[in-house]
Amino acid sequence: MTTAGSDGVRVSGAHDGRLDVGVAVRVLHADHVLPGDVPSIADGAVVVDGRGTVVEIGPATSVLPQHAGLPVERVRGVVFPGLVNAHTHVELSSMRGKVPGGHGFVQWVDRLITTRSETLADEDSEAIELGVDEIARSATVAVGDVTNSLAAVMTLARRGIGGCVFHEVLGMDRAVVLRRIDGLRAELEERVPRWPGADLTYAPAPHTLFTLHPDAARALLESAERRGLRTSIHLAEHAAERRAVEHGDGPVPEWYERRLKQRPEWPRRPLFDLAADVGALRPNVVLVHLADARPDELSKVAASGAPVVLCPRSNLYIEGRLPPLLAVRDAGIEAALGTDSLASNTSLDVLAEARALADRFPNVPKWELVKMATWNGARALGRDDLGRLARGARPGIFCVEGAVSGDAAAFLLANLRTPRRMLVSRLDQRSSMAESSTTAEGF
Repeated sequence: MTTAGSDGVRVSGAHDGRLDVGVAVRVLHADHVLPGDVPSIADGAVVVDGRGTVVEIGPATSVLPQHAGLPVERVRGVVFPGLVNAHTHVELSSMRGKVPGGHGFVQWVDRLITTRSETLADEDSEAIELGVDEIARSATVAVGDVTNSLAAVMTLARRGIGGCVFHEVLGMDRAVVLRRIDGLRAELEERVPRWPGADLTYAPAPHTLFTLHPDAARALLESAERRGLRTSIHLAEHAAERRAVEHGDGPVPEWYERRLKQRPEWPRRPLFDLAADVGALRPNVVLVHLADARPDELSKVAASGAPVVLCPRSNLYIEGRLPPLLAVRDAGIEAALGTDSLASNTSLDVLAEARALADRFPNVPKWELVKMATWNGARALGRDDLGRLARGARPGIFCVEGAVSGDAAAFLLANLRTPRRMLVSRLDQRSSMAESSTTAEGF
């Protein structure tokens, strides 16, 4: 580490970029800085305070003279903000490599249920620890974790992973599932008696429109809206979903009758009309997948302001198809990325999702694909403090070291196996889980 003049300067970073005495500040000077929300800066610099807050960012020729005297760390490679995996299921980490794909959603989920029933609790616990470790090592700082059991909550918190926990509800028997919703608070307090703090938010979430009664989905979504909570729903993941909801036939109803001995009443309405009716097309509802969405439906989503998360490798694994990225972009949707679970993926690295899209959509700028794994993910989860290197943000700062020739984002996506080193933690080291709240905020 070098300095530009006198060292020992101690300041605190205010969110307007001013410096006050109190917290140590340093400068990261890199071959390339990839801010997360805009194209990369060649020979860039980031000024950051001791709390991890970004004070300044820009070309080194501009930033360094303005902050002469601060310690400077020279980084040979690409500096970027912590990643955001906007949709995953950490509790399914024990399913890695155990659930065959490629034959459609119904066969996949049937096998998943069987395999889950044969899995021991100890296997799940160990796999969750390993999964969260993988998330942290990938430079991911926040997740949208969908869960039935809440089993990963404390592990995520211990590793400093923030974001949203979506407590999933499913069931087509109206009376039964509404009773389940009424009992969610007791279920939460039993499984996580002391919520680990506001860095992880909590909200009940409907699973899908073909696995949850519409009245239950409406109740959950209206409750989230009323309480100002971010929630989530899987939507338009595969053609069988649309067939069941719109026509009441096909592989999904057949599976219900064969596996569950149930014959639900199907809405027999256009899928996205039903989504709008139950309240899913709102700015606080994260729509996951949209792999089977049509251009007119994507236009409705864009107009609603609902955040969108694409999970390309999961869609490829289960159905052999990709989400319609070009149509999503044409609709004006700035989608985020998620890995989904290890039951339908080979890793929990959200940059690998961007790489999968880069391989199949070579004309999409690489920095936009990285943006999907950073800033778009942060916005999808309602976390404007994450996902970009911008004044006042505290995103965590990482680097991949190496000789960069050309596009910094392309370098990042081409070097997924290169270690990602944390330069600046986003967490105030003076705080701890001991300061946690006693209940999930807003519930």
